[in-house]
Amino acid sequence: MSDDPVLIEAAVNGGTTRSRNPNVPVTPEEIGADARRCYDAGATIVHAHNHDIRLTGAEAADAYLEAWAPLLAERPGVLWYPTLCAASGARAKLEHVHLIGEQVPVRMAAVDPGSTNLGSPADDGLPEGGVYANSYADIREAFDCCEDHGWGPQLAIYEPGFLQCVLTYHRAGRLPAGAMVKLYFGGEWGMWARGTGVTFGLPPTTNALLAYLDMLEGTGLPWSVSVWGGDLMATPVARLALERCGHLHVGLEEHYDPAHSPTNVELVEQAVALVDDVGRSVATTEAAVELLHLPASSFTTV
Repeated sequence: MSDDPVLIEAAVNGGTTRSRNPNVPVTPEEIGADARRCYDAGATIVHAHNHDIRLTGAEAADAYLEAWAPLLAERPGVLWYPTLCAASGARAKLEHVHLIGEQVPVRMAAVDPGSTNLGSPADDGLPEGGVYANSYADIREAFDCCEDHGWGPQLAIYEPGFLQCVLTYHRAGRLPAGAMVKLYFGGEWGMWARGTGVTFGLPPTTNALLAYLDMLEGTGLPWSVSVWGGDLMATPVARLALERCGHLHVGLEEHYDPAHSPTNVELVEQAVALVDDVGRSVATTEAAVELLHLPASSFTTV
């Protein structure tokens, strides 16, 4: 059991629609208000999308700033980060993060270090969907962006191959400071929760987490667990992660339960309760910055 405090990340919306969960925040006002409630409930980090992932550059930045500028004026030290936008090329996918950082503090950026198939069941129950592709050249460029801007890369691990790539950078001494490994387990309903039977990656089981921990052994990299298209707290992965020095990634971006539509705050509160039950504490912002070795913020007010 680790004495390190636990980072609880709340991914508050993502691609989740109101038809999937009516409590998901969509408008800038809703996103800002929900983020405040999550921080107050114990979230250490909040990850959010804006209302339209197709926006790029300044348009994407403006959409994020509408939600986050008022919140960060009140709480300039909180940890948060936006998602990638649907542009071509790693730098274009991250351009809005740089533009946001000229207006408000942002110390983290999303990096997806690999490729995989993502989909859902077709009418015949077989998989349909597409390839989520990030080439080695894209990944290198994304890490270069993090180095250039002083962002701690938040590493989405959809499949073991994603982690193999990260470990290669780590062994070479080229993984940017502030990196955190986020282990994504494929739940019963899959990434999009459009039916059961088609998912991705490893299932949320004890053996699957132990396999990832074998890969991470000796690296010292901080890591968290989440279940996409399921309920993290209904699996053995959440408690085992806390018992093995890990952290928790919750929120309506990934959660799905056809019988229950929780709020983000409820999911954060469940995570806090589990942290308390296993005898660890929830990380403050200051503790999280130290634990992640985040680069110093370059943001200065004018």
